[in-house]
Amino acid sequence: MPPRISCSRSSLSRALQRTTSCQRPAAIIFQSSIATPSRHYASASASPLPLGGLRLPDDYIPPTQPPSARRPDQRKSQLLRSYTALLRSTPLILFFQHNNLTAVEWAAIRRELRAALAKVPVPVVDPSGGVPVDIAPSIELQVLRTRIFNVAFKIVEFFDPEAQQTQSNAYAHDLSATAYETISKAANAADENSTYAQIAPLLVGPVAAVTFPAVSPAHLAAVLSILSPSPPAFPAPSRKKNPGYYDPTAQSGLQKLIMVGGRIEDRVFDHEGVKWVGGIEGGVDSLRAQLVAMLQSAGLGLTTALEGHGKGLWLALEGRRTQLEEQEGGGAKKEEASA
Repeated sequence: MPPRISCSRSSLSRALQRTTSCQRPAAIIFQSSIATPSRHYASASASPLPLGGLRLPDDYIPPTQPPSARRPDQRKSQLLRSYTALLRSTPLILFFQHNNLTAVEWAAIRRELRAALAKVPVPVVDPSGGVPVDIAPSIELQVLRTRIFNVAFKIVEFFDPEAQQTQSNAYAHDLSATAYETISKAANAADENSTYAQIAPLLVGPVAAVTFPAVSPAHLAAVLSILSPSPPAFPAPSRKKNPGYYDPTAQSGLQKLIMVGGRIEDRVFDHEGVKWVGGIEGGVDSLRAQLVAMLQSAGLGLTTALEGHGKGLWLALEGRRTQLEEQEGGGAKKEEASA
């Protein structure tokens, strides 16, 4: 079969000459650009750049670690680091088991959760004395990768990077071999009363978590009234005030959520314990006020008791002194009368 494009020998030779003539200067430039830095590199004193300024380019890719095609938020290493950071910085986490929720149901649940949190009043005064901050926008509902979250919980519970850095010069980050060896040894000999041992049975199957940036019983009560209502303490919103809550999609998703426990200030709470924290009237400020009142009343009672004993002793001694003075005065008068 004859070729579709006729190529003669003369045209082919001219094309080869053009390509070689076009590529020759590029090769010369490339060789000169390679040779020039080698001359400067041979003498360190002649190098215009200091050694501290030499670094790899930002887009450098090591040959032993090719670039990943996954998005950064879906990579296991990045996900593990985000979970460890979440556990170290979040004082209140609620855990829920979910069962085959669709994307539309998750969106409906998050919509109702945002609406309930928006109704929580912002504190007038911050307990630390600063400007009060509304934590409602920072409260999130997210689905966890259970196995990776379990490993992250082991790292946070059993691995101390600062202690490892003082012992050896090995890497001590969350993805290091030191962290892996530490959690492997500690998980097998973990105490039954440790936080990980108590919460590990809850992290089975599909798990979702609601994270709070601060411990706020008012916001916790709002979340419980939506995700796990239990009247009369945490009643569900009425149909008149919040008709979207009774949407079939939202109700279908809420029926597939079951609260299994929570982690509050590095302590594990069951369902009843979480409801107790959410039922604190006035929040953390009310607890502080109750504690201060209790300490003041205890100190006042102790002071009154000590003062009462001291006053009783003083009155007894004064009465005895007065009695002795009267007896001495009566005896002296009798002697004068007899004389």
